[in-house]
Amino acid sequence: MSDATVILTAVERGEPDAANQLLVLVYDELRRLAASKMAREEPGQTWQPTELVHEAWLRLMGRDNPKFENRAYFFSAAAEAMRRILIDRARRKLTVRHGGDFERIGLEGLDLAAPDADQQLLAVHEVLDNLAKDHPVEAGVVKLRYFAGMTNEETARALGISLTTTKCYWTFARTWILHAIEHS
Repeated sequence: MSDATVILTAVERGEPDAANQLLVLVYDELRRLAASKMAREEPGQTWQPTELVHEAWLRLMGRDNPKFENRAYFFSAAAEAMRRILIDRARRKLTVRHGGDFERIGLEGLDLAAPDADQQLLAVHEVLDNLAKDHPVEAGVVKLRYFAGMTNEETARALGISLTTTKCYWTFARTWILHAIEHS
């Protein structure tokens, strides 16, 4: 049994110091995943990867005795938490109160900011739940690759599947999602 699994079991039992031990163990990896995701966000982003990690951590550990079977389930839950945080943020940014339909104009050379990033994120989110109904593992690959920024190798390890299977699922899921978005 790995250190993470032992600590996850302690978190589940509600041991007082277990969550802190888990944070020390996984923080660097969560931070790297968040940094990867934030690097793909639109320019002018005010959020930092550390904020995304902290928000995800609060959502994961904010419950009484959270349950994670193993390291893979923990990172899947973390990816899901990051996904939901980014979705909530994108929805908030699209509301009229927060600028909704207004276009941002950059001061440097008057470049227009791309408004499509948040809309694309919401579109993927909307069809991802439908994908998960029939293809839960493929949806998990999307969550880890697209929302958590993991590589194919990291995703394969986290889900306990082969690299080849991960690549196939990633290709299938992207095609399925694109088709669903185009026909909605």
